[in-house]
Amino acid sequence: MNAPAEVLLIKQHLIDPEICIRCNTCEAICPVKAITHDSNNYVVDAALCNNCMDCISPCPTGSIDNWRMVPRPRAYSVQEQLGWDELPAELSAEQLAEAGVTPGAAAAEAPVASQPDAASGEPLFQSSSYGAQLPPWSAAHAYTNLYGPRAAEKYIVATVGGNVRVTEVGREYDTHHVVLDFGSTPFPVLEGQSIGILPPGLDDKGRPHHPRQYSIASPRNGERPGYNNLSLTIKRVLQDHQGQPVRGVASNYMCDLKVGDKVQVIGPFGASFLMPNHPRSHIVMICTGTGSAPMRAMTEWRRRLRASGKFEGGKLMLFFGARTKEELPYFGPLQNLPKDFIDINFAFSRTPGQPRKYVQDSMRERAADLARLLADPDSHFYVCGLKSMEEGVVLALREIAVNAGLDWDDIGALLKRNGRLHLETY
Repeated sequence: MNAPAEVLLIKQHLIDPEICIRCNTCEAICPVKAITHDSNNYVVDAALCNNCMDCISPCPTGSIDNWRMVPRPRAYSVQEQLGWDELPAELSAEQLAEAGVTPGAAAAEAPVASQPDAASGEPLFQSSSYGAQLPPWSAAHAYTNLYGPRAAEKYIVATVGGNVRVTEVGREYDTHHVVLDFGSTPFPVLEGQSIGILPPGLDDKGRPHHPRQYSIASPRNGERPGYNNLSLTIKRVLQDHQGQPVRGVASNYMCDLKVGDKVQVIGPFGASFLMPNHPRSHIVMICTGTGSAPMRAMTEWRRRLRASGKFEGGKLMLFFGARTKEELPYFGPLQNLPKDFIDINFAFSRTPGQPRKYVQDSMRERAADLARLLADPDSHFYVCGLKSMEEGVVLALREIAVNAGLDWDDIGALLKRNGRLHLETY
């Protein structure tokens, strides 16, 4: 009689739904597309995950650094994970034995997979593989997770100090600049970091709403210098592509806030998408829509340094895209910045009577300048906006480098290793 086949354990990668702030960082950076989400949870597909660990360090909360030893036939499915409110307990030795796992069985590591292109057989271009997981060497130290699920204080209460619209009124969109004041409670932040907002009320299942993440739009010394405050750039969608009204939970809550209202905040989050402190470093900012928030923070900090006489000539370039200029946040203030301070390049994809233009098109128009910056170790590149822009932007950088006679394999590796190319898309 044949002995039963030994059941292997696998080390299954899971995301803690109680801590996750649904920021999309993990899904954006996963090179094998193993991470997905619905309106409830972000989850990892055990059949696709190769345990490459690329998603671990960029996660702002640590929610992604969770594992369970499970029998391969009983690996938690994507559908199971999407329905979780908390992680399952570790399986006991008795449960493992019941599943056919022999004592002392080793965990099987999934093989590292590549994804070949169906037509050419070559590995697919993975723009996320070039994104740095380390901050620039000269970045200031970032404080993270001071308030939140794993902190002593679950949240901090901020007071709304201002709320103004920063785009022209439109039928489909409405973008606001919201200022939050933290009073006497310490809440140190840096340009490029984000916070989580806890919307009041319950979801359709009677549970508190998950926190929503927003990038900070003000510099480290506050929207109002010397005060313990910060600002956010928040866009709410008013109608869908079919013209039906849309009322999102967090964005509508934030855009409707009045001065004096109280808001529950967790964070801050983020320790890699940080600006260099070296005053001669060059910064290239590439964004769309509310992806402009961290770029506004970096620009304003540089502007304040320049006003104080501490600015030493590092170049600022901005590539800013939107459908029309009416939908572009801060369009007016940007126009007033000195040309010798920042080099601004707009790209509008829906201007009536004009060909569609995207940020990567503007980048190609400035190829000679960008090639010099790609080759300069003091240059740093930041990309923030919709996920759909990421591949086009990184491909444009590669094309610019190759056309300038640079070795993209070397340049791309240096950008990542030295914390010089940061991708934050959603």
